[in-house]
Order: sequence, then C-alpha cells, then structure tokens
Amino acid sequence: MTGTTDTAAVKAAAGAAAPAPAPAPRPARLWRGATPWLFLLAPLALLIVFTYAPIANMVAYSFTDWDGVSPDLRYTGAENYAELFTRSELFEVFWVSGYYLAASVFQIVAALYFATILSFDVRFRNFFKGVLFFPYLINGVAIGFVFLYFFQDGGTLDSVLSLLGVETDRAWLGTPASANTSLAAVSVWRYLGLNFVLFLGAIQSIPGELYEAAELDGANRWHQFRYIIAPGIKPVLSLTVILSISGSLSVFEIPYIMTGGATGTETFVIQTVKLAFQFNKTGLASAAAVVLLLIVLAVTWVQRRLAPDDKVDLV
Repeated sequence: MTGTTDTAAVKAAAGAAAPAPAPAPRPARLWRGATPWLFLLAPLALLIVFTYAPIANMVAYSFTDWDGVSPDLRYTGAENYAELFTRSELFEVFWVSGYYLAASVFQIVAALYFATILSFDVRFRNFFKGVLFFPYLINGVAIGFVFLYFFQDGGTLDSVLSLLGVETDRAWLGTPASANTSLAAVSVWRYLGLNFVLFLGAIQSIPGELYEAAELDGANRWHQFRYIIAPGIKPVLSLTVILSISGSLSVFEIPYIMTGGATGTETFVIQTVKLAFQFNKTGLASAAAVVLLLIVLAVTWVQRRLAPDDKVDLV
C-alpha cells in the first residue's frame, strides 16, 4: 500500500515539474479563429445577396411611387402605407386566410396522429411514411393543375361520387365558401407530409428506454403520448404552429394556379402580386409586402411569448 502511494506521489511530482506547453504562435491562433468564418463566408454571402438585400430594396421601394418599369423613382414618404390602411378592401382578403388557418389546425392534428402511430412498430409503416410525405415533393404548380381538373364540373371528384351513387351538381370552385374550402383541403394534402416528418423526427429522438420503462409501469399508448411524446416534441410543435400561421397568411401558389384569385379566393399575396404586375403599382405592392412581413413577425413574437420553448427533460 505504501509503495503504491509513493509511486503516485512520484508521478504527481513529475507532472508538476513538467514544463507547460508553449502557446501557439499568434498567426496560428488568428488562423484558427478565422477558420469558422471562412466556412460561413459563402452561405452568408448568398443569404445577404438573395435575402437581406432584396428586403432592403423592398423597404426602399415602399416609400416611392415606382411602377416597376420606369428608371425614375419619386420619394412619396408614407403615402403608400397611408393608402394601405385607409382602403379597407386591401385587408378584407385576410378573411380568406381563416380557411387556411382552420385547415392548418386539422393538418397539425392529422400529422401528429400519423407520426405517433407510425413511430411504433406497425406493419407497412415505411410504405405509409412514403405515401404521406410524397405530396410535399411535388411541385406546387403541378398540384394546382391536377386539382383544377379534380374539382371541375364533371371532373374526377364528380366521377368518383357518381360511382358511389352520390349525384351532385355542385360547382366546387363556383362559390367563395366551397372554393376556399376546396383550396384549403388541397393545401392540407400537400403540406401534411412536412409536418408529419417534423413530428416523426422529434418522436424518434426520444430515448427508447422511456417507452420500455412506461410499459413496465403499465402505461398504455395514450399515457405514453401524454407524458412522454407530447412534452418531448413541444419545441417542434411550437415550430409547426409558427409555420402554419405564417403560411396561412401568405398563401399563394395553389389559389393563384387554380382560380387566379377569382370567386372570393384572392389572398393578400395574390393581391400584392396583382398590384405590382397588373396595375404597375410596385411601390404600393412593396408596402403591402412589408406590412405582411411585420404581421408575420408580430404573430410569431406573440406566439413565442405565449408558449416559450422551455428545456424539456424527460429523464
């Protein structure tokens, strides 16, 4: 015992007597500190050129009367913003976003349900994962044209209903209520896969030992979802809520392709595009885009304040 203690003391003394390693030369330290920024140089340059610079130009154009063609710009101050907030019809289109907001609630619930079911060991789960995610991979323009023929009079939907013995003469895109409901359903079909993948990844990141311990304690699937899955995916759930709200306020592709904003389906983004390219009011359209950006940021801030991301510790 004494010999072991003496040996340890000798090693400690030798370690204490060993000289400290010499610091790295100053050029090497500078290069080491600059290396991460060199890797970030290309993505930062792309982000500035294609994101922040256009946003800055958009804000600048919102204070002018530019028509999008003329090289001359006339500064008009806040006239565009004053026109936006004094013309109520420019904001009435936000009522259309209510259809997509209601559809996004159903979309989140359905995606969470399928992600929870397919996270367990069920038959053909990889097949169903592909089926649910596949619509998100299709181009939005192609989806718009496919469902345009799907909902037209005598189209696919009417043919399927007639085979089932249901006769209908409804014009699915003929009234504002049915048209917006149909378009919102198409939006759910397309973006369900994105939320499904986000939820599935979050659920699969939860340690499997928690499920095993819960089963030993007699917990059923509902208890596992309530006390393990729901708390574990809270940050991802918050993210999907933000994406759903911002997406509902800025819907464009599907209604623009299928109806062009007719029959009461015009959204705020479609209206902004028409102001810029149909009525040549690029300055006013830029102001509308800035207002939409501020609305999305405000909604995101409120949502983050009401449901902050707390650190999740399930162990």
